[in-house]
Amino acid sequence: MPRLGSAPRWAAAAGRWGCRLLVLLLFLVPGPGGASEITFELPDNAKQCFYEDITQGTKCTLEFQVITGGHYDVDCRLEDPDGNVLYKEMKKQYDSYTFTASKNGTYKFCFSNEFSTFTHKTVYFDFQVGEDPPLFPSENRVSALTQMESACVSIHEALKSVIDYQTHFRLREAQGRSRAEDLNTRVAYWLSSGNINSKASFAMGWLPI
Repeated sequence: MPRLGSAPRWAAAAGRWGCRLLVLLLFLVPGPGGASEITFELPDNAKQCFYEDITQGTKCTLEFQVITGGHYDVDCRLEDPDGNVLYKEMKKQYDSYTFTASKNGTYKFCFSNEFSTFTHKTVYFDFQVGEDPPLFPSENRVSALTQMESACVSIHEALKSVIDYQTHFRLREAQGRSRAEDLNTRVAYWLSSGNINSKASFAMGWLPI
């Protein structure tokens, strides 16, 4: 079963119905402030779960978005170590949920496409656990940050914002490309269907609704 946290512990595994998880994008950031970004394919009538060991009092954020497939929606469910449901949404295109771990243990979150009988989805999620460690730890310091250190902190924060924007636009580009390819396939089929009037209408620059 997929488990997040550090790269050696993470592994792709078969879903409940033996569907192979295809990981398209994976970034694992080890350390006290960990984050996992994964894009994977979720077949029709399938469910895929992920697990993360979290310490009590740690602030976490789960964000997800359906990039391709059907109506771009998926079910999402998050549970604590005792099986209590912390978050549950049905047929969501995208969402974000922030919580603070109330106890130590393994937290579980699942994405389900069980309501779909023939359309598979491509799902992206970003699971952030804890805060990023400070660039310059304050322990054992007797003076404030130097001008150079302050500049480094500012640049570091700006680069994190750039990464967030890059991820956002990369997802929008992938979703837009998928819709364009689907539309192209439909138009190509429509033009090859033999409907002369439809072809003439298309040549004139408009499509009947």
